[in-house]
Amino acid sequence: MVITGEIIYEDYKNALLEGDKLKCKSIIDRLIAQEADILTVYQDFFQRSLYDIGEMWEKNEISVASEHLATSITGNLMTLFYPVIFSAEKKGYKAIITCLAHEYHQIGAKMVADIFEIEGWDTYFLGANTPAKELLRFISENEPDVLAISLAIYSNYPRLMELIKLVQEHYPDLLIMVGGQAFKRATFDILADYPKVKYISSIEQLQKILNEKKLFS
Repeated sequence: MVITGEIIYEDYKNALLEGDKLKCKSIIDRLIAQEADILTVYQDFFQRSLYDIGEMWEKNEISVASEHLATSITGNLMTLFYPVIFSAEKKGYKAIITCLAHEYHQIGAKMVADIFEIEGWDTYFLGANTPAKELLRFISENEPDVLAISLAIYSNYPRLMELIKLVQEHYPDLLIMVGGQAFKRATFDILADYPKVKYISSIEQLQKILNEKKLFS
């Protein structure tokens, strides 16, 4: 693992804010050349910078256009890791990763999908704004071992609960994972009433669980 330091991170974040995709790519290419592991880059650069930029937007320090551009650049940079991500030996498990209807922040969910792929899972990443009806049909057609749902916006929590109830009515044995930025702002007592629902606090925790084969325990 490479110790990157604050200077490189600030250079990267500033380039992201300026929309300088070539400089951002140059920094990530350098980290790849130094054999930085994917989890480190995802957490310490991609996730951290988008959280920081999101907070800047909330404080009206940057425009929504700048925030959207940073998100777009990040999504493109993630593809640099595809040769590693999709070369993992498959283990015979399947996961569906999705965002709620009316949720348009999908980078975190894509990171989750990539971690599953690194650990040898076949993933179906449905992305942003997935209607519940279409999700149910997709579950029926593909029979996943896990459904992972991203919640980025706190006010969409009621929709999350509605979706969990709906999925469990149709697929009571399906393990459901939930996570996302919304959980950083409030504690939701999901697990008490839904033993088949697991809250995953970070992609680091997810990778550890998958490595230790504790997801189904």
